[in-house]
Amino acid sequence: MDQLSTNNNLNLPEDGDETKIVDVTFQYIVIRLGEEQYGIDISYVNNIVRMQRITRIPKVAPYLKGVINLRGEILPVVSLRLKMGLDEDVFDKATRIIILKTENEGQIGIIVDEVKEVVTLSEKSIEKVSHDNKSEKANFLSGVGKNNGELISILDLNMISLEDN
Repeated sequence: MDQLSTNNNLNLPEDGDETKIVDVTFQYIVIRLGEEQYGIDISYVNNIVRMQRITRIPKVAPYLKGVINLRGEILPVVSLRLKMGLDEDVFDKATRIIILKTENEGQIGIIVDEVKEVVTLSEKSIEKVSHDNKSEKANFLSGVGKNNGELISILDLNMISLEDN
């Protein structure tokens, strides 16, 4: 009898109870780099700031644009375009720096062409990407999501680091 009462403490459904399967969803900030849209898991985003003066650091990789002072904290800023092997950044009034909280680097800023919107994607609408592709850009993707007929490439934020990949 003790065995049965222990099982009920696990919140298992009683006989005859309906079990509801919940669709797992994720929220992404959709950004634009060039003509393509990318999604960044919103749980990694700490802040989004307008483009500001970046202090250059000598003798670093070209994708490491320098550092910014954000409310007294010095943060490294990476050009996501250059890191992914795309063209040089073009700064305009839509350009933003997204401050990410990463497991590997702590806080880091990434330069994006535009922040578009926040979308919620179900697990079913995201297809995983195989990494057998030789494209440098493919190394930074964890999947591709579909939202309202548009494709959103989901960024693997663990690949965005200050070191060469």
